[in-house]
Amino acid sequence: MSRIALIVGLGNPGAEYEATRHNAGFWFVDEVARQAGAEWRKDTRFHGQVGKANLHGNTVWLLKPDTFMNRSGQAVSALAKYYKIPVEEILVAHDELDFDPGVVKLKRGGGHAGHNGLRDIISAMGSKDFLRLRIGIGHPGNAKQVSDFVLTRPSNADRRCISDAIDEARRVVPALLDDDVEKAMRELHQ
Repeated sequence: MSRIALIVGLGNPGAEYEATRHNAGFWFVDEVARQAGAEWRKDTRFHGQVGKANLHGNTVWLLKPDTFMNRSGQAVSALAKYYKIPVEEILVAHDELDFDPGVVKLKRGGGHAGHNGLRDIISAMGSKDFLRLRIGIGHPGNAKQVSDFVLTRPSNADRRCISDAIDEARRVVPALLDDDVEKAMRELHQ
């Protein structure tokens, strides 16, 4: 395995989406950047907002794609190819319908489970072997309501639960940077 060199937060650009459930990945990477004192800059080469952070003695790239969710792979592959970051050194933080708000889990590889951002990253990178930080946002209960649900704001209680999960996830970043995914998983999943 490899230490994490790129942390990607998935979401949709624009003020109208900023507070929606689908932007939970942006919320996570924003918190990592804030804690590290990293600044975001728009970089058209990488189709997104890019930051460079020194986290626990490691230089880590941070990325928020400016593409919409279903084109996230364009931004991820552009930055990863330019800086020669292998797919195994990428952490993608994203919203997860299958978990209640407040639940956060790590997973390496796997399918996209219908998540269009993951689907596009897998396609663009030619691999599904990146690490995923799955941030629970809850499920509307009806599959037909999913697209509307992810594009709405969570209740205040759900937002607090999601924020708590993001704080918990941020605390395992040092283990990921030390190439100790198992330790990070144990800490998150207990």
